[in-house]
Amino acid sequence: MKLSAYAVYAVLLLGANLALAQVGTPAEGEYVISDGAWGTLEVQVRGKFMIETVGANAHICGVEGVIVDGKSKIGKSACQLSFKAEGQDVRVATNGSDACRDFCGMRAWFEGLYRKPSPLCVRKSIDDAKKKFKKSYVAKDYAAALAVINPVATQCKPFLNWVESAWVLNDLALTQFKLGDRAACIKTLQGLAPDAAKSDDEIKGSYPPADSDAYLPVVQATRTNLRLCTKP
Repeated sequence: MKLSAYAVYAVLLLGANLALAQVGTPAEGEYVISDGAWGTLEVQVRGKFMIETVGANAHICGVEGVIVDGKSKIGKSACQLSFKAEGQDVRVATNGSDACRDFCGMRAWFEGLYRKPSPLCVRKSIDDAKKKFKKSYVAKDYAAALAVINPVATQCKPFLNWVESAWVLNDLALTQFKLGDRAACIKTLQGLAPDAAKSDDEIKGSYPPADSDAYLPVVQATRTNLRLCTKP
């Protein structure tokens, strides 16, 4: 089947528009880096953006600027970022300049795929859910508390950093215990159990100082909750 000149032009134009869409300004909103949820990208009006990430031992990155045609030159430095759409997500890369390291601590970085959370898993929704959970839990309405925290613990896990995720799992497990479901409590904490079996000193020796300081309290809580859920 032969295409008319107009049809060929339309196909080429569509391809060009799709290509432009891939390198255009990402949609406004928040995105969370896919590898462990250790960083966020916030895109605001007119392409203004901010990236904040946290690496090992609390080293951080902070980068901001304006996206134009899928790119952003950072201040007066030689660092240039590119933003490429991958579905509804955004991949952030640099031009390879050493100047890009100037915006980060030694153990932090910001390149990677930033995923678009569902409405349930944006930061405000998670914070609101945690407040609602606490209110229900304190009121001993454990069924309502479970209904709030379970989706956060499961559906939003990819958008929580590792320490926050561990705390949320403990909230879920303790609620399950209060409802008499010890099997669910144990299952919820299964992934945290290996660290809970370690001593405090072993945890401190396994992580950089700032990370172990943040993680040790949740390990201690996990030990307590596992004992509750496994005792006769």
